[in-house]
Amino acid sequence: MKLTELLGEGKEILRRAGIDEWELDAWYLLEYAGSYAKDERFLHPGREVEPEHERHYRELLGERSRHVPLQHLTGVQDFMGFSFYVNEDVLIPRQDTEILVEEAIRYIRPGMRVLDLCTGSGCILFSVLKLVPGVSGTGADLSEKALRVAERNRNRLKVCSGLLQSDLFERVEGRYDCILSNPPYIPSDVVDTLMEEVRDHEPRLALDGREDGLYYYRKITEQSPGYLEPGGWLFFEIGYDQAEQVRLLMEKEFTGIRVVKDLSGHDRVVYGRLKT
Repeated sequence: MKLTELLGEGKEILRRAGIDEWELDAWYLLEYAGSYAKDERFLHPGREVEPEHERHYRELLGERSRHVPLQHLTGVQDFMGFSFYVNEDVLIPRQDTEILVEEAIRYIRPGMRVLDLCTGSGCILFSVLKLVPGVSGTGADLSEKALRVAERNRNRLKVCSGLLQSDLFERVEGRYDCILSNPPYIPSDVVDTLMEEVRDHEPRLALDGREDGLYYYRKITEQSPGYLEPGGWLFFEIGYDQAEQVRLLMEKEFTGIRVVKDLSGHDRVVYGRLKT
């Protein structure tokens, strides 16, 4: 079958399955199944697809039609210009989280130590280490499976960092100049209402922020002064409606608190500096 014909079938299959990005996903899966270049569909639309590539593509379409995330099928997600390995054991890195990294690297300088709590794939910490030379860091996560993914990304990006299995600060030692976290922040009763790709395929441990979604913000804000250097920074990613609540939690110990919006205009990051 010709490339454009197979692509057309793929688009229709995903459209009928209710996949939001059906056109893009149909091409990304075909590109992945056959290792095609990004411009192949335009330069060689009449190219015949190898039978084994067609079989693989149809298998991928079947999985995507069942709302398995695209990134779980291809195993990769770009974040801050870097390619990260992902699977069902970690949250898929999202563009909104790039706002956290972009804000943090405005203040992080060579020689600083950075702690990333709930590190997951390691996308936040490893991006910082790639973008600010001379910084050292540790990623902590409760999930052993998530840390295996982070270790794979540490090797993939060739960065030097510590990885620690820890329930927040439980096994953290020493002090850091900056603590970063994208903790679970979705209220428990909301998790089951999320889109299928998230609800059924991403780890609930990384989504569920307990009853009101603020459990981890409380714990980290309360405990972080014991692990920050004087004047150290605390950066959070937040849900779109949590800025005021998180800001109030931070006011006792932190100063200069700022709220930053994402590209959609939603509150996305809250950060401040430890009072001295």
